[in-house]
Amino acid sequence: MTTTAPAPTAALTVERIGGRIGAVMSGVRLGGDLDGATVAAIRAAALEHKVVFFRDQHHLDTDGHEAFGRLLGEPVAHPTVPSVDGKYAFAVDNDHGGRANQWHSDVTFVPAFPAFSVLRAEVVPPYGGNTLWANTAAAYAGLPAPLKVLAESLRGVHTNDYDYAASRPEAPSEELRQHRQIFTSTRFETEHPVVRVHPETGERALLLGSFLQRLSGLRSGDSRALVGVLQSHIERPENTVRWQWRAGDVALWDNRATQHYGVDDSDDHRRVLRRVTVDGDVPVGVDGRRSTLLAPESVPDPSYGRASGASTDGGLAEA
Repeated sequence: MTTTAPAPTAALTVERIGGRIGAVMSGVRLGGDLDGATVAAIRAAALEHKVVFFRDQHHLDTDGHEAFGRLLGEPVAHPTVPSVDGKYAFAVDNDHGGRANQWHSDVTFVPAFPAFSVLRAEVVPPYGGNTLWANTAAAYAGLPAPLKVLAESLRGVHTNDYDYAASRPEAPSEELRQHRQIFTSTRFETEHPVVRVHPETGERALLLGSFLQRLSGLRSGDSRALVGVLQSHIERPENTVRWQWRAGDVALWDNRATQHYGVDDSDDHRRVLRRVTVDGDVPVGVDGRRSTLLAPESVPDPSYGRASGASTDGGLAEA
């Protein structure tokens, strides 16, 4: 059996599609057999542009998808939702409650949430179903100086037990029940700094999103108001990019410096994507304080591999 040789780094091209976020990479056939220089170039592009896109990766199957993710780090399973392949593949299907039409970073309700996410499109609707990404480092950089000082002093509690009904008021009651039983089968709470220092780039980025329940030490009204102000800077159009999916597309993003939003506007048409996440690190704030797991006492092991966020690395809250 013949194999396709990995594309040399020289064949790679990177074309920016947004001033502050987003690029398309060409000249590479994704998989687990890429050479080190090519992987380094892809990683560098993801760190610089926050999200990079690859067209026409039709050859990728579940195993190849995972193998590519493994080149970036250790694949991890979702803490509560079973994978669709018994290993790491997370289903993003609009007919199984996968309409993530709210701004979020993946799995921030655990301490060491994923560093990278790799999303592959299998079935796309004839219209709609785009995904938006926002650069949370650019959002922080654009804050007025007084807001930067305030944000750097704040910490926020993230949980998977958020108000799902409020975010999806049109969702069928059965879907809400399923969400409660599966997504929140273990209730997580983690306190993160609102501004984290990126471990690879040194950039400061806002750590917010829909899993954020409250800001520590503030009244609920003050918390909501401040979160709204800071989140609005993330969602500024200048800090975002929008991707129109085609079957075979792959998106790779730095989950530590982005939020994303799956637009729910494709009516009843099928939209099937698969996501593999790569284990991250415990965020550290500007003051040097690390994120802490508040509940449960530890991240439970999934049915396969290690859970996303399992590498708390001493980040548990003190009793």
